[in-house]
Amino acid sequence: MVYKITQKQNAATLFEGWQESMIWSCMQGVMGELYADDPQHPTSAMVWLGDFCLFAGETSDELARFQLAHPKRSFMIMIPQTEEWGRMIENCYGERAKKVTRCATKKERDSFDRVALQGMVDRLSPEYSLRMIDRKLFDLCSQIPFSEDFVAQFADYEMYQRYGLGVMIFHDGEPVAGASSYSAFEGGIEIEIDTKAEYRRRGLATVCGAKLILECMDRGWYPSWDAQNPWSLALAEKLGYHFDREYTAYEICPY
Repeated sequence: MVYKITQKQNAATLFEGWQESMIWSCMQGVMGELYADDPQHPTSAMVWLGDFCLFAGETSDELARFQLAHPKRSFMIMIPQTEEWGRMIENCYGERAKKVTRCATKKERDSFDRVALQGMVDRLSPEYSLRMIDRKLFDLCSQIPFSEDFVAQFADYEMYQRYGLGVMIFHDGEPVAGASSYSAFEGGIEIEIDTKAEYRRRGLATVCGAKLILECMDRGWYPSWDAQNPWSLALAEKLGYHFDREYTAYEICPY
């Protein structure tokens, strides 16, 4: 059996030491769901938040296959705590499981240079305008493919206003780039950043990232950054993050 866990402290030790903001989000009850093999004394557990599943504890075929019971989830990113969990995911999903390497950055609160970040923001060309995500933009984000994930994990604007934060760049009245909270936890966010394809390689992602980090600093929040690929890591390092480690993930593709 797979159980949805409400008493999350029962599974906390399984994730102990895993410096992943989505685990914090779930364990704090801000967002995300926790599933396990036993509601009181779990030995296997999974945090599910948005497109991400993170597996901890002993391997469980039933827990690994749990996503299959939700056909509306056409794409997932599964993160194994151990190599044994990785093999379990491969066995369950076969060719649907694409093994990828992601990069974690160090969770350092004092690594950002405010002056340097402000300089990046100030270099935005006058042809563009920068706006914080308010109620109107929150609604707009969900209607635009490149910015859907900026707000997707928040039930409504009130939740976003409490836990989330984001910025967008406009050109001729059209949103073309942005950085926002993919997820949130008490005292911080996990950054999601994207640019419309035709506006890439113009430095807009750098401006958005720098502005969002500055806004987090003003609030005393930590802007967590997990790099999907080398380009994301390079941008993160430009903004002040430092590489921590590579880790394995699996992109689960639709049938």
